[in-house]
Amino acid sequence: MTLQDTTAPDLRVGVVGCGKISSAYFTTLAAVRGVSITAVADLDPERARAAAQETSSRPATVEELLAADDVDLVLNLTIPAAHAEVALAAVAAGKHVYGEKPLAATSVQAEQVLEAARAAGVRVGCAPDTVLGTGIQTARQVVDAGGIGTPLAATAFFASPGPEGWHPDPAFLFAPGAGPLFDMGPYYLSSLVHLLGPVRRVIGASSRLREQRTIGSGPKAGTSFDVTVDTHATGVLEHDSGALSTLLMSFDVAHHSLPPIEVHGSAGSLSVPDPNRHAGEVRLRGTAAEEREVVAPSAGYLDTQRGCGVADLHHAVQAGQPHRASAELAAHVLEVMEAFAASAEAGRAVEIASSVERPALVPLTDLTA
Repeated sequence: MTLQDTTAPDLRVGVVGCGKISSAYFTTLAAVRGVSITAVADLDPERARAAAQETSSRPATVEELLAADDVDLVLNLTIPAAHAEVALAAVAAGKHVYGEKPLAATSVQAEQVLEAARAAGVRVGCAPDTVLGTGIQTARQVVDAGGIGTPLAATAFFASPGPEGWHPDPAFLFAPGAGPLFDMGPYYLSSLVHLLGPVRRVIGASSRLREQRTIGSGPKAGTSFDVTVDTHATGVLEHDSGALSTLLMSFDVAHHSLPPIEVHGSAGSLSVPDPNRHAGEVRLRGTAAEEREVVAPSAGYLDTQRGCGVADLHHAVQAGQPHRASAELAAHVLEVMEAFAASAEAGRAVEIASSVERPALVPLTDLTA
């Protein structure tokens, strides 16, 4: 299947923020018919000029980009602290918005974005769109088709020694709004919502291995910085379906062999690939099987990377259907992460006020065909 409709108007994209992640978006959107980048903006004018050359677009200030008649959607690739501000400005200008995760720094800000978008009649989407690739979507199809029977539980594990060993400027990843829960959690929690549905209650615990860390590479190598968030979080999520997910997010683990995600049901278990990737091997083992069998890709966007969520939003607008990497899903995930942290601090379960519909399954689709 393809998502090409040559009669549909083009989606003209203005990009705000031209940092490292932008190149992946540029590559994906350049291959999608009906989508074009018309303007780029960055706090660093030289970086904007380089991005404009790469995308055959024009450099602009943020104000010029928001006012431009040839920008239909603002691709918000700014730092997390600026996500809500840029999104609200784009919505006020009558533009659709698609942003990197998280949707906003807080759930209060996220709700402001949602309310503004509803009032303006525009769409807001949010990463991660890795969950729309063949890895998570094939696993979702197996679950929906009854391949593991009644889903009962899932485990979701991200564990590493922390990014300071390879990242040249990692202090922001150990500050409020980040840490392993808020940095990596959106990939895993979004996947769990796709697989098992929204979350209604969480209980968590967390710890901090060290109060300082030392940068291991780049011009700041050897420089120490303060750690101001917990770096190991674990707990349980109760889904509306009744399924229970065990979550572990850590920057404190030296080595591990835990699978990223497993889903267990009354008739089998499913190994799900890394949710920070668009593709990967899905393996299924039924209750009578001796070993897990690889499941061929059967759903999701093929051979894609970051940016397929923008294409999905564009074609959903044309079809008059909900887009899958939605602000509502991102806001729900953000509330779950905040509640998880609050539960760890308070030592009690925390109820989730929001809910969200599971996005529609992505048929096996080639965005570039």
